[in-house]
Amino acid sequence: MEEARKGNITPEMEEIARRENVDIQMLIRCVADGRIVIPSNVNRKSSPCGIGENLSTKINANVGSSSRMEDIEQEVEKAMAAVEYGADAVMDLSTGPLLAEVRKEILRAVDVPVGTVPIYEAGVGSFASTGSVVDMDEDDMFRAIEKQAREGVDFMTIHSGITLDVIEKVRKSGRIMGIVSRGGAFLASWMMHNQQENPLHSNYEYLLEIAYEYDVTLSLGDGLRPGCLADASDIPQLQELLTLAELVERAREMDVQCMVEGPGHMPLDQIAANMKIQKSVCRGAPFYVLGPIVTDMAPGYDHISSAIGGAVAAMNGADFLCYVTPAEHLSIPSVEDVIEGVVASRIAAQAADAAKKIPGVWKSEIKMANARKSFDWDKQFSLAFDHRKPADYKMQCPVEDRDMCSMCGEYCALRILRDSDE
Repeated sequence: MEEARKGNITPEMEEIARRENVDIQMLIRCVADGRIVIPSNVNRKSSPCGIGENLSTKINANVGSSSRMEDIEQEVEKAMAAVEYGADAVMDLSTGPLLAEVRKEILRAVDVPVGTVPIYEAGVGSFASTGSVVDMDEDDMFRAIEKQAREGVDFMTIHSGITLDVIEKVRKSGRIMGIVSRGGAFLASWMMHNQQENPLHSNYEYLLEIAYEYDVTLSLGDGLRPGCLADASDIPQLQELLTLAELVERAREMDVQCMVEGPGHMPLDQIAANMKIQKSVCRGAPFYVLGPIVTDMAPGYDHISSAIGGAVAAMNGADFLCYVTPAEHLSIPSVEDVIEGVVASRIAAQAADAAKKIPGVWKSEIKMANARKSFDWDKQFSLAFDHRKPADYKMQCPVEDRDMCSMCGEYCALRILRDSDE
């Protein structure tokens, strides 16, 4: 951000402008204003990724161990599979005993921005030593943030918008699900137990100093995101958003890049309004949404529910979609679940970007249409988000004539019209 405000073009900006086929001066202006972020820690140089206004919608994939299931090699395999299938970034949400080792290996294995939630490490450390997350202290929180920044983490979810006042509003709100954000719950329980304000809010200036030193992009977390459709767009959610808007301005004053996180679970008819409200009050800060999941009735299929919400969200201003896997709310995802989640989110992003007529995205749609018209199966498979699955389906009922599939055979509409024209 500081370089952009000086009018300097960094190698990361050059690469993003070339890859996205956008005007470099537009890119510089948006980075300078905070409407585009480029997560890139000074201690780790990954392939640059631009998130924000006038750019294609980006996808994040969450991986990470838990206290019940920890396999470093598998988490690395998941991170690599996510990138292979098109994730633009990876977040390590590990909470197992070896979380530091998992993070280290993921940072080494992938060439995309890597994000974390540092409060997890602070809470897990406290639980290991005292048996409770509420016994961590302020120093534990900032130690975890600085340690991870030093290791090269590119962006961090930081729940600075949760305050004692808004926790009290949650208590009185009649919410069904309460606080479903794990990081938000860590902080809320600590604040209530200790009767102290959120250190990540009261000492926000110190947080910004760390972020500036390592050029860590802050992802201001929505600790009060709705956990079911019935809780969406309530007073606590919106009050936290207004607090985050103030924190965005303070970050920009110190040349710290930041984006804002959003819901969550939300009825389809509320998504567009939520996107526009965030963009307005946060003055164009990139919006990073989980889903949104548009029905709570689809356990095992939440990647589909999420893709529906994600397409609507991205079409109305969301810039960064956090994928949801079929295992959401049920278990740690497998490698196959990760792939399913990434592909579902890429479909959502493509649908939104095609509707917005993003040049490169629309070009890919034309390429696929021509490949289908000419029965170029190999081209179709290479263009597809998942190269493997369509080829497998095509081979299930092989036919000798390449100009047909087993669905229509000799009665294919395209083939009949082509042959009659000849």
